[in-house]
Amino acid sequence: MQLPLQILLQVGTLIVAIVLAIILLIIIISILAYSIRIVPEYQRIVKLRLGKYKGIYGPGIVFIIPVIDRPITIDLRVISIDLSSQRALTKDNVEVTIDAAVYMRVIDASKAVLSVADYRSATATLGAAVLRDVIGMVDLDTLLTQREEVAKKIASIIDEHVSPWGVKVTAVAIKDIKLPDTLIRAMAAQAEAERMRRAKVILAQADYEASQMYLKAAETYTKNPISLTLRQLDTLLEVAKEHNLILVVPSSLEVTTLSTLAAAALKRQQEGSSATQ
Repeated sequence: MQLPLQILLQVGTLIVAIVLAIILLIIIISILAYSIRIVPEYQRIVKLRLGKYKGIYGPGIVFIIPVIDRPITIDLRVISIDLSSQRALTKDNVEVTIDAAVYMRVIDASKAVLSVADYRSATATLGAAVLRDVIGMVDLDTLLTQREEVAKKIASIIDEHVSPWGVKVTAVAIKDIKLPDTLIRAMAAQAEAERMRRAKVILAQADYEASQMYLKAAETYTKNPISLTLRQLDTLLEVAKEHNLILVVPSSLEVTTLSTLAAAALKRQQEGSSATQ
């Protein structure tokens, strides 16, 4: 009986040792997994050792001492921050609602960690304030027609304020400008009135040019009566093409002119009959 008891104790001790070894192995693997970091090219790790700034590490393999070191990962790629719809007054006291986005990237990881608590949130808050300020400095027409210039001005002001945080604002995009309904209707009526004005100007210009041409024609006919006679003949020939039975001939035309007209009409009629046959 004593021998099986010893065997059981040995087996139990072995099982406990195996379990402890497995637990120790898991702890070691976990520590190694936490201690060894693989940093990609577009990221950097800011290491704080016992609360003090140690340096910027990466890309590649970075070793972290558990408990002692605190790693903070910073993404260096360009990110976009959507600004919530901002209501602002333009220089000419028109209320507009602006939807915009800020494009930014971190150029100094240490400043982004040590100078500001949350650089994304801080940039978004600052961007909204600058957006309202710049909109208040321009009138509505400038805002609608020079949107890109206004966006560049907003981006330059934001970038000037966030540069101490190690952040670079690359661009600001104004996605949408919403106007009050009453203003939209007024602008539509103004555009319609402008189109009508242009149409009337074009018609008046056409009438003026036509009157000038008529005046020049009248001067030509006055200086050369034969031209007027030829014009009358041409008009009568056009009327004769419609096979009218009655032609009203001006008394100013001479008999020879009428004879010429009759001969021309008869010749055209004969040509038409031969073509039909």
